[in-house]
Formats: sequence, C-alpha cells, structure tokens
Amino acid sequence: MTDNSLDSPDSATVGEVAYRRIRSDIVLGRLTPGCRLPLERMKETYGASVGTLRELFSRLATEGLLVAEGARGFQVSAVSSANLREVASMRLLLESHGLKESFQRGDLEWEGRVVAAYHKLATMEKRMAAGDLSPSETWRQYDWAFHVALISACGSALLLQTYASICDKYLRYQMIAAIFRGEEAADEHRLLLESALARDWQRAQQTLTTHVEDCVTQMASVLDAA
Repeated sequence: MTDNSLDSPDSATVGEVAYRRIRSDIVLGRLTPGCRLPLERMKETYGASVGTLRELFSRLATEGLLVAEGARGFQVSAVSSANLREVASMRLLLESHGLKESFQRGDLEWEGRVVAAYHKLATMEKRMAAGDLSPSETWRQYDWAFHVALISACGSALLLQTYASICDKYLRYQMIAAIFRGEEAADEHRLLLESALARDWQRAQQTLTTHVEDCVTQMASVLDAA
C-alpha cells in the first residue's frame, strides 16, 4: 500500500487515528461500496464523537472515498469499470513520468530501496503462487512499496503525493476485485527491477503499461459481472 500509515496510526489525536482507520477500511475493502455509515453506530466502531466523525466523513468525501447523502449521512463510494479505467489511466500517466525521472536521477541508495522492496514482493508472490492466498493485504502493501520505490528518486514531492492518492483508489479496486495474476505479474515485476538496474526507463514504461492494462482488464471483467 502506498500509505503504510493506514494500518499503523501514530498520530496523538483521536480524530487523526479515526481518520486513518476509516480510510484504511475503505481502501482495503473492509467497508464495501455503497455501505451506509450511520454516525451513531460508527462512533462506537471508531472511538470518536459524532461531531468528529462528521468532519472526517466530509474530508473523505472530498477525496472521493465517501458520498454525502444530506440528512441520511454518508455512504462508501460506488465502484465501476469506467471509474477504474479513469483511475488506472491517471496512475499510468504519473508512474510512467516518475519512472523516467527516477531512473535518470537514482543513486546507489535508490537502487538499494528498489532491490529491498522487490525481494519482499517476490518472496510473497512465490508463497501465493504455491497456494497461500491468505496474506493478500500484506502482498498488496509489498506490491505498492515496490512501485513507490521505483519512482522514489523522481525529485518531485508533488508527483509522489498525487501518485499516493491515486494509488489508494487503484488499490481499493484491487482489493474489491481480488485479482491475483500470479506468474504473469511476477515476471513483470522482475522486468521492472531489471529495467531499473539498467536505467532503461523506456522498457520499464512499456512493462508498466502491460502490467496495469492487463490487471485492469481482469478487474473490469469482475466488476461488470457483478
């Protein structure tokens, strides 16, 4: 996951802790699309007052993760294959540019981050390919950590911040559709690593495009069938 703080809140304020928990539950699919969030019931779940929750829900609505229903409160935003493709297109735009900039700027420390992130992801993918599908959330976290490491030397804090927001929306679709592409995705991750070490950003962009578009095709099929 792009924002590891989602499951590890360290803020001293009750409101911020509640915000991170709610956001995590939405992104990771624990709160399902269309689910209504009654303030009275949610205050017990998240340990925050009704007033605080209303502010947090409004904040999440501006991020597109919740929808305000006026007097009826809030509900989790719906999903659709059309919106998935829009999110994926923005992800590709940002990440492709980030790959080029990062590969050209990256130093030995950057290489170390990429290799370390890849090792964790590849190890998890081998376990899942062997039949252990239980650690899906951890796998997704390692997946995103690798992609973030690849563009981490891009030199643009704004790009990384915007990318993180888009990635959370994309991750939500991944968790809802529950797609595991197995060896195919693992091979693409290996190609991305090799491209990074060779500083071949053009090959990396081509691999990324295939990586995302194939995943979107499968996820959209699941969404349309549902």
